[in-house]
Amino acid sequence: MSGFFLLFISCLSGAVQASAEELTVDLTSLSIEELMNIRVVSASRYEQPVSEAPSSVTVVTADEIKRYGHRTLADILKSIRGFSITYDRLYSYVEVRGLRNIGDWNSHILILVNGHRTNENVYDSSMIGNDFLLDVDLIDRVEIIRGPGSSLYGDNAFFAVINVITRNGRDLKGAEIAADAGSLNTFNGRMSYGKRFENGAEMLISGSVLDSQGNQKLYFREFDSPATNNGIAQDLDNENTDRFFSRFVYGDFALEGAYGGRIKKVPTASYGSVFNDPRYESLDGRSYLNLAYNHSFEEDLKIQSRLFYDWYWYHGDAPYKYNDSDPTVINKEIGKAQWWGAEAQVEKGFAQTHRLLAGADYQRTPEVLLQNYDMTPYLLYSDITNSFEKWAVFLQDEFRLMGSLLLNAGIRYDKYNTFGGTTNPRVGLNFIPREGTTIKLLYGKAFRAPNAYELYYDAPPSIPNPALRPERIRTVELVYEQSLMDKYLGTVSVFQNSITNLINRETDPSNDFLVYKNIDRITAKGIEVELERRLKNGWGGKFSYTFTKTRDDITGEDIVISPAHMAKVNLSFPVIRKNVFLGVEMQYKSRRETLTGQELPDYIITNLTLFGKELAKGIELSGSIYNVFDKKYSDPSSSGHTQSVIEQDGRGGRVKLAYRF
Repeated sequence: MSGFFLLFISCLSGAVQASAEELTVDLTSLSIEELMNIRVVSASRYEQPVSEAPSSVTVVTADEIKRYGHRTLADILKSIRGFSITYDRLYSYVEVRGLRNIGDWNSHILILVNGHRTNENVYDSSMIGNDFLLDVDLIDRVEIIRGPGSSLYGDNAFFAVINVITRNGRDLKGAEIAADAGSLNTFNGRMSYGKRFENGAEMLISGSVLDSQGNQKLYFREFDSPATNNGIAQDLDNENTDRFFSRFVYGDFALEGAYGGRIKKVPTASYGSVFNDPRYESLDGRSYLNLAYNHSFEEDLKIQSRLFYDWYWYHGDAPYKYNDSDPTVINKEIGKAQWWGAEAQVEKGFAQTHRLLAGADYQRTPEVLLQNYDMTPYLLYSDITNSFEKWAVFLQDEFRLMGSLLLNAGIRYDKYNTFGGTTNPRVGLNFIPREGTTIKLLYGKAFRAPNAYELYYDAPPSIPNPALRPERIRTVELVYEQSLMDKYLGTVSVFQNSITNLINRETDPSNDFLVYKNIDRITAKGIEVELERRLKNGWGGKFSYTFTKTRDDITGEDIVISPAHMAKVNLSFPVIRKNVFLGVEMQYKSRRETLTGQELPDYIITNLTLFGKELAKGIELSGSIYNVFDKKYSDPSSSGHTQSVIEQDGRGGRVKLAYRF
C-alpha cells in the first residue's frame, strides 16, 4: 500500500508541473461570520441562515466529500458529530446520538433528495450505502438537521432530517466521466452531462454502475464446523449497483427522475438460513418521478408545490433446510409498493418581523404487497395486499421579537387511515446578542408511524399486529455557537431525547411467534462539542466529541449497544501548489455491547485521501487508504443473526479519476 501511495504522489507531482500554466485556485474561503450564516433550506422548508435555523445544523459540501474520499452517504454521515454507522454485510444503519432500534432499517431518519422523500412505503427504509439512489459525485451539499422534524415533514423525521441537494446542469457545463478502482475488486463508472441553455433551461443526466466482488472469504466462528465449511462464507460478499438520475429545469418548473437497483449476496446466513449457500441474495430497487413548481411573487410571497410518483421493490432469495434429511428449499420474500402524492406550501413575509409558512401534504399508496413462499416445492406462507392513505396540514411562524431574538414555532397534524391522527409541535428560540454568537433553545415532538411490514407481515416465525401505535419522541436541546479568534467556530450542544411507544419485536408467549409491539421507553442524554475551521488558504477541518448516556426507562438499565463516547477529526491541507490536498480522517468509538451482552472494545479508524483538482484542464485525481492501520473491529448484529458480532473490513484503498470536457 505504501508503494501505491508513492506512485500516486509521483503522478500528481508530474501532472502539476506539466500543467502549471493552467492551474487555477478555486478554494472555499469563508469568514467565520459567513460560516455561521451559510444558508440552508431544510430546517424550515425555506432558505435561511444557519444561525437563524431552529435546529442544530451541519452542512457537508461536495469539496469536503472529495477531500476525504467519501464513497457513499454512509461515509459522509460517519464524519458527522453525533452520528454512527454500523454494517451487517447487507445494509448500513444510522445511529444518532446514542439511539438506534436494532432490527430497524433506518426508518427513524428522513432522507430527502432535493426535498423529495426517499424513505419507501413497505419497511420505511432509507438507504445510505451503495443502495442509495445517487452517486456521491452528483451531490452538491448535504444538510443534516438534528432533532425532531415532524412539525414540517411528518413521518420518519424522528432523530434527524437529511436533505441531499444535487448539482445542477450549470455545474457540469458539458460532459463528465469518472472511474474508480478499489480493493476487494471494486469498480465504479459514471457518465454525466449537464448544461444551461441560453433560454435559461438546464438539464442534468447521469448514469453509473458499480461492481464489487467483496471479500472472497468471511469467517464466522458460530458456523465453525466441517458441515458448514468451517465457518467460511466463500465468495458471498458480491454487490452490483445501477443508478440513473436526471433533472430538467425550465423557468419555475423542475422535473426530476431517479432510479437505483442493487443486488447483494448475503454471507451471514441470517434468519436461520443455510450457511455458505451462493443462492442467498437480496435485490433492492427504488425510483421516483417528481415535478416541482416554485414561484416568487412581489411583496415577499412564494409558493412551492410538487407532484410525485414513487416505486419500491424488494426480492430476497434465502436457502433453508427444514430437516436434515430434506433438500434445500429457496424461500422467496417480496415487498413491493407504488405511491403518489402532492405537496404545497405558501411562504409570506410581513414587515420583516414575521415569516409565515402554511402547507399541506397528501399521499396515497394504492397497493403494498408482502409475499413469502417456498419455490420448490411451492408453499405459500403469506400473500398480503393493503392500501394506505394519509394527509397533513402544517403551519409555522418565524417571529423576530427584536433584532437579536427570533422565535420559530410550528405545528403539524397528520391523519392516517391505519391509526388516526397525530399532532406534533416544534419551538425554537434563537438569541444572537452579537455578531459571531448564537444561542438556541429548542423543543420539539415527532412520530414514526408503524410501517406495512410491522403491521401486516404474516409468515413464520412472525405474526401481524394491526393494533400498533406510532412511536413518539420529545426533545429538548440547548445549542451555543461561538466564533473564536476569527478563525474557528465552536459549538456546544446539550440534549435530551425521550422516546415512548418504541416498536420492537418480541416472542408472543401464547404461541412462541414473533410480533411487533409498542413495548420500549428510552431516554438519551448527552453533550456534543465541535471546533471547526472552514477551508481558508487551503486549510480546513473540524474536531468533535459526543457523549451520550442512554437508559431503558422500563428496566432502569443503561443501553450501550451504541457507543457512549465518540470523537472525530477531519483535517485537510495543501501539499502541492494548493491544487493537491491531503485529507486525514480519524474516528473513535468507545466500547459497545451486543444483544447477547458481549462487550466490544473501543477502536480508532484512520483514513487518508490525496486529492488533486485541475491537474490538467478538467481532470481530478484522488487516491484513498481506508483503515490505514488495518484495525480489527466489529459491529453488533441484530436479532436476525446467529452471530452476535459482524466483523468489518480491514485496510482498503481506492484510486479515482474524473474528467470534464
